[in-house]
Amino acid sequence: MSSFNGDVSQNGNTRHMDSLFTVAEIEENDFSKLLDKPKPLNMERQRSFDERSLSELSVGFSPRHSARHPENSSRNYEPPEYLFSPCSRRSVISCTPRSQAGFEPHPMVAEAWENLRRSLVFFRGEPVGTIAATDTSDEKLNYDQVFVRDFVPSALAFLMNGEPEIVKNFILKTLRLQSWEKKIDRFQLGEGVMPASFKVLHDPVRNTETLMADFGESAIGRVAPVDSGFWWIILLRAYTKSTGDTSLADRPECQKGMRLILSLCLSEGFDTFPTLLCADGCCMIDRRMGVYGYPIEIQALFFMALRCALLLLKQDDEGKEFIERIVKRLHALSYHMRSYFWLDFKQLNDIYRYKTEEYSHTAVNKFNVIPDSLSDWVFDFMPTHGGYFIGNVSPARMDFRWFCLGNCIAILSSLATPEQSMAIMDLIESRWEELAGEMPLKVCYPAIDSHEWRIETGSDPKNTRWSYHNGGSWPVLLWLLTAACIKTGRPQIARRAIELAESRLLKDNWPEYYDGKCGRYVGKQARKFQTWSIAGYLVAKMMLEDPSHLGMIALEEDKQMKPAMRRSNSWTC
Repeated sequence: MSSFNGDVSQNGNTRHMDSLFTVAEIEENDFSKLLDKPKPLNMERQRSFDERSLSELSVGFSPRHSARHPENSSRNYEPPEYLFSPCSRRSVISCTPRSQAGFEPHPMVAEAWENLRRSLVFFRGEPVGTIAATDTSDEKLNYDQVFVRDFVPSALAFLMNGEPEIVKNFILKTLRLQSWEKKIDRFQLGEGVMPASFKVLHDPVRNTETLMADFGESAIGRVAPVDSGFWWIILLRAYTKSTGDTSLADRPECQKGMRLILSLCLSEGFDTFPTLLCADGCCMIDRRMGVYGYPIEIQALFFMALRCALLLLKQDDEGKEFIERIVKRLHALSYHMRSYFWLDFKQLNDIYRYKTEEYSHTAVNKFNVIPDSLSDWVFDFMPTHGGYFIGNVSPARMDFRWFCLGNCIAILSSLATPEQSMAIMDLIESRWEELAGEMPLKVCYPAIDSHEWRIETGSDPKNTRWSYHNGGSWPVLLWLLTAACIKTGRPQIARRAIELAESRLLKDNWPEYYDGKCGRYVGKQARKFQTWSIAGYLVAKMMLEDPSHLGMIALEEDKQMKPAMRRSNSWTC
């Protein structure tokens, strides 16, 4: 059996949608507003973040007439905590946009758009994604494929530029791939598993094009991508939020696709925690790096995908069942993560003083963590004011490493409370040299070395100290940091990171990652012209210039999920 699955059938036609709206279609929900006193946003001129107050990001609009989509009246709509990103219809081959603020963009922007468009992949004449890298100087491996997680920043860039058609095509094509039979050796994967990647094969003899998908059977370590399904739901919500068009999410096949993903995640088993148990290598960190168990990246994406699905699912008979299960899981997951994954100065001191071998429901050290197992670095790393969600929590094990993606998604999804979100930003500012250095941002901190490296990675030559996923610096994380900065009202942090990146990225030909404790050196195996490095930079620039774009990737806190905080937190010290 081939390691890839094939499909030559065409997936419907893509019809030109109605003109886009610039105001939100809303029904009241439980989610809180970003600010208490919203002010009107002047739409005549899009100003940069510096020129606008945070209060202008929360705009009260009247809902669109429900007569336009009367069949959608049962949907859970979001409040307009952010304005829909204003955009106009453009073709995918449109020219690089001028700055919306009325001045010429940074010279890197035009180069970035040119490279992003060069990475486009077409299937039967329609753009369906972007390949991982356009570097022709090295062996392709799987860098010539369209990865679900890699395409997210590209999709956001096109949505922000008013080019939603490619995103719609991608969503429908990957949905079609989900329905295929998925086998690794003699074992069949769950029906809801989304592919890690796909590619388009051209047959010049028969003049046909075929989509080929990889569900993990060709990946290093043969691990299925747990994060692909979550990113797919998040992207579907981003498309809906950006365009104001709910017809795509309302399609029966999209509703079914969401339910299949959720069935995998919400199934009952032997778990005593609401978090998802995962293997190493199931997410962005796709090699053995000691993230098995309950990694923060997966838990944060899981939380965000559940919240997005809650807004996208129809309240029909099938949808209502899942909505009830989602609500229960969200309450349990938010309490678990905020209580047991959160670390600040006070909590670190409490863990340091833990007693062990406690029994019964009154135990304080519920996971029986041995205090002597705490590494010395964490005591120096933790500032007096600040905190973060640690990498992993499981029986007798706490991984205190900082993981950028998981903490940024925690802010954007409101898994982190407003106070925790501010504490995360405090930590980033306090530990700027460690987490950003000369090229933002560290995918995780610190690097593991020596005996620990041999045990955790299996002596992986690609994940040596301060390289690749072992403390390497990844420019793609710029867009996540920028979004988190805008949401917390700290744009100066994002601006500082972007200026650092602009000093190197273009002249280094957009590397995949950088090596070294400060991120000074281009990664030893880094591909050049890495698409998500390019797209991540563009998204960061566009969000900083027009913060209303944040609405497609951020969710406000649901006050009903906010537990009473039982621990003293660093921000009250």
